[in-house]
Amino acid sequence: MIELPESAVIAKQLNDTVKGRRIADAAIGHTKHGFAFYNLEPEEYRKQMIGKTIGESRGLGAMVETDIGEYRFVAGDGANIRYYEAGRPYPARYQSRITFDDESALIFTVQMYGSMYLIKPEEYDNPYYLVAKEKPMPGSEEFDYEYFTSLREDVSGKLSAKAFLATEQRIPGLGNGVLQDILLESGLHPKKKISELRDRDWKQMYQSVIKILKQMEEAGGRDTEKDLFGEIGGYRTKLSKKTVGKGCLYCGNIIEKVAYLGGTIYYCPSCQLK
Repeated sequence: MIELPESAVIAKQLNDTVKGRRIADAAIGHTKHGFAFYNLEPEEYRKQMIGKTIGESRGLGAMVETDIGEYRFVAGDGANIRYYEAGRPYPARYQSRITFDDESALIFTVQMYGSMYLIKPEEYDNPYYLVAKEKPMPGSEEFDYEYFTSLREDVSGKLSAKAFLATEQRIPGLGNGVLQDILLESGLHPKKKISELRDRDWKQMYQSVIKILKQMEEAGGRDTEKDLFGEIGGYRTKLSKKTVGKGCLYCGNIIEKVAYLGGTIYYCPSCQLK
């Protein structure tokens, strides 16, 4: 599932690859999928998209938004976006396709769940979209230490470090995937209660959020995800399904995993103490 680094990488690739191209055809809901979500009928997508030119793309948390005339095409975090050059055969099964006048195309597929909405931003009231639009993103001037610590206001001290970082859209697009390396860099266990954090812990966590997300984006995303061209990201995850059971890069102890808060957490039992 794409998170903040991948949405930024894919948006840049879209701008470098398809921005300015004219849409010749569109196929929405090509292959049925119980958890692929659309907000318009297929023909309405085609009516509003064909003949329009692809504009600017941007990452919005775990979403990628692309300007198409007065509309925005918003691909949710579970919608995989791939670019197909002219002449490359399409996969047999896919959820949506946008074909350009040079016969290249964008193919959208969904594995678990994903959304592909064509919206007018002034009319779209999806809370995840609105929050991603409104909140400062890590790396921006507005996302300073004072803003970061303000996120703990009105939050229960019983909340864990994982829950603080990756729930309630406190930082849109920062999910269970990227938080693993952030917490390792911070020296904090995912289950650590935020009431137990000292000032230096908060400062270290803030610095780790900025540092790790920047490294992930600059490397083209994580090595657990793929980019617009189907290439695996260049950031080598320290804590992920690829490293469980292997030695921690910092201390050599074996990386462990456990189910927690509806997902899997990975941690180093030496570097990340509860």
